[in-house]
Amino acid sequence: MTTNIRILFLLFFTYSFLGWLMEVINALIVEKKFINRGFLVGPYCPIYGTGVILITLLLKKYYDDIIATFIFSILICGILEYLTSYILEKIFNLRWWDYSDRKFNINGRICLSNLFIFGILGCTILYILNPFFIDLLSQIPEIVLNIICIILAICFVVDIGISSNVIVNLKKISNNVRKDNTEEISTKVKAIIQKKFSLQRRLLVAFPNIRKGINLEELIKKSKIRLNRLKEKQKKYIKDLINK
Repeated sequence: MTTNIRILFLLFFTYSFLGWLMEVINALIVEKKFINRGFLVGPYCPIYGTGVILITLLLKKYYDDIIATFIFSILICGILEYLTSYILEKIFNLRWWDYSDRKFNINGRICLSNLFIFGILGCTILYILNPFFIDLLSQIPEIVLNIICIILAICFVVDIGISSNVIVNLKKISNNVRKDNTEEISTKVKAIIQKKFSLQRRLLVAFPNIRKGINLEELIKKSKIRLNRLKEKQKKYIKDLINK
């Protein structure tokens, strides 16, 4: 692995963390509370890191043209955000963010106000932040770079597995209830809801739109109905035994 690839890898995590930090600060300002934003458990949002790496690699030849950098940053980040929203929705059948209430949006996946910010950030990254971070990372000894990259890669892969499993389990629970399968399912659902797994709760807070796909209110309501039915059956069974 060349030094360039290692530095790009660390740039990816640096900007993923900064993107997560920006989301958290925005939530603090708007929601007045801390919200651990992002699909993954760790303090990073990979979509930001991916966008920066694409800008870094694809816009090098436009470095002397700030207008072109601004426009292409909008295109790159806009396409990335749209595709990320589309792919996540297809994989998990859940809508992670929705800009439908904003003007000049495309299918609620991207909106003009965000695209303008992407253009400004793209120029800031290419002309100010990247030179600083690349120079800083280049001073790290090679052996240390290797160790850091390996540790981050392992943590990242594990994080993806854990977070994906949380979402799949949430969706599986929801689907089971809608299919109205068995009394056993409703009992399991009730147990899971009562435990309120921290990872699941964090994702629901970070991405309120996925509540529409999971519909916790429906889960709770149907669970109670099925549990009541089970109790009635048990009472009837006991009553029949006594009458015999």
